[in-house]
Amino acid sequence: MADEGKKLNEEEITQSELQSNPSNEKIEPEDNTEEAEDINKIKELLKEKEKEIEDLNNKIIRLQADFLNYKKRTENEKQESINYGIQVVISDILPIIDNFERALESANDKEDNFYKGIEMIRNQLYDVLDKYNIKEIKALGEKFDPNIHHAISTVETNDESGTVVEVYQKGYLMEDKVVRPSMVIVSK
Repeated sequence: MADEGKKLNEEEITQSELQSNPSNEKIEPEDNTEEAEDINKIKELLKEKEKEIEDLNNKIIRLQADFLNYKKRTENEKQESINYGIQVVISDILPIIDNFERALESANDKEDNFYKGIEMIRNQLYDVLDKYNIKEIKALGEKFDPNIHHAISTVETNDESGTVVEVYQKGYLMEDKVVRPSMVIVSK
């Protein structure tokens, strides 16, 4: 029993020494170097495990960030693909809208049912453009901008040089991206 009391007392001393020595300095008890070596090995092992835990936590944080970046990138790519598909279809529809415009301009009787039917179809096509946020490029009277206008010729006018004086074909934008540039005549 005395041995057990001595053993418990040594364990208490060892634990109290560990707690009172947080600086991780090597402990060397006066009477037992073997215990000191064990304590120092445990401290070194603890340091290694803490470093390993820190490395694993950093790895998890990097993986989470990589996953979030991947998720954002794939969402952006998906939206770009959808927008590209819309632009391709709209580019195919725009000449049809142009032909409806020409048909309406050439009609003599604006009260004719045929005229009204063509006008309704054109308006439905414009509604489709609005649905997909396709906006007409304002060109007439505007300053020529090579990013959104395509000059097909220049003419002498009284207007300021570089001003769009006639629109040959309407241009369209989709969320600030040109679907089709306006074909224009510019003043010299």
